Amino acid sequence: MRVLIVDDEALIRSALRIFIEATLDLTVVGEASDGESAIVAVDELRPDVVVMDVHMAGVGGIEATRLIRQRHPSVHVLALTAFSTEGTIVPILRAGAHGLLVKDTEPSRIIEAIREIAGGEYVLSPTVARAVVDAALDGAPVFAAQLEPGQELTSRELEVVSRLAEGMSNAEIGKALFLSEATVKVYLGRIMAKWDVRDRVQVLLHAMQMKIVSIVKRSEEPVHENR
Repeated sequence: MRVLIVDDEALIRSALRIFIEATLDLTVVGEASDGESAIVAVDELRPDVVVMDVHMAGVGGIEATRLIRQRHPSVHVLALTAFSTEGTIVPILRAGAHGLLVKDTEPSRIIEAIREIAGGEYVLSPTVARAVVDAALDGAPVFAAQLEPGQELTSRELEVVSRLAEGMSNAEIGKALFLSEATVKVYLGRIMAKWDVRDRVQVLLHAMQMKIVSIVKRSEEPVHENR
């Protein structure tokens, strides 16, 4: 698996290279110190995964991620940040990042995250997931009042979204809800179709915007507007 490292600190780039190249299935194909050079490097090197620093001078990680994802939709981006605030989290995920970890994450977890997002998963540090949930619950929660007809979720689908907001993988959601991983994928596919979004990160963002992340009903009937 081909990895490009992007960070404006040479020490962090060097450390990430050492950790990544110590594995058998990952190889570092290049480094970049800012967003502009990262875009050029992706064009030339065609990595599978970009490990992207969010905060850099000049073209930052958010704008670089947006442009990379527009030009190379098959490239996955794992963002790293020192500040897990809503002002960082939402823009980088909307730009197309498949995961966001804080920089004090254990190296072994970063390696695992690279593999996970390359396989179609999304990854959030626990502190990042908590910030997303806090932002979603900032104000009185609503019972799908803003959802269009046909976008309402069943109670089971809402449970899946709720677990998603906790940063769980498909396997972890299945274990928590006593479902197979394949069944979890089916539920997520239905949610994506209802909300017309492309991936799990977009599901989470939509749920946050609708302020329904924490709602878990117990019947399998669709949840409609609470009047």
